Amino acid sequence: MSSRIPAQPAAESGSHRTELEARPGHEPAAAVSAARGRALRDGDRQIDTAHLLHPLLESDPGVRAVFDGGPQVARLLGCLVQRSIGYGPGRQGAVEGSGAVPVVAEAGWSPAAAGAMERACVRAGVCGGTEVRCLDLLAAIVADPRTRAVEVLRRAGVDVRVLLPRIEGASRSACADE
Repeated sequence: MSSRIPAQPAAESGSHRTELEARPGHEPAAAVSAARGRALRDGDRQIDTAHLLHPLLESDPGVRAVFDGGPQVARLLGCLVQRSIGYGPGRQGAVEGSGAVPVVAEAGWSPAAAGAMERACVRAGVCGGTEVRCLDLLAAIVADPRTRAVEVLRRAGVDVRVLLPRIEGASRSACADE
């Protein structure tokens, strides 16, 4: 049976994946691990931004706090669950952010998720920290309007234009507390 997502050459998959996974701080490390498990359970060969968004929402109170309360978070989690079981519109579509970029095999990173992790690392450095926080990763995911996570956010009724400034405010507050 042929996979719906083509594999990337091995020379490009392993070291980049290891480097990305070694970078998160203690906060999002569990989310990254959960996203990897979710991608594998879903039969996906890569972690995309929606895979990352799901455990961020489930596990981090600071992430949930930037949304419009419990009903919005519940709607969003519902959309993410539907997506993971194959009911979300367009779920079986193309690779996220692929363009001409090959896909990472063995539940590696989609180009968009890898870019989000890189941006989250930069954000952590701006705060003076060396560890990425969940809010850094959320901000990096939301900053790219073409990601699957942003598509899910919009489908759940989240106004992404309002969300990003909320994340920035919460991030500044967290930086000040450190």
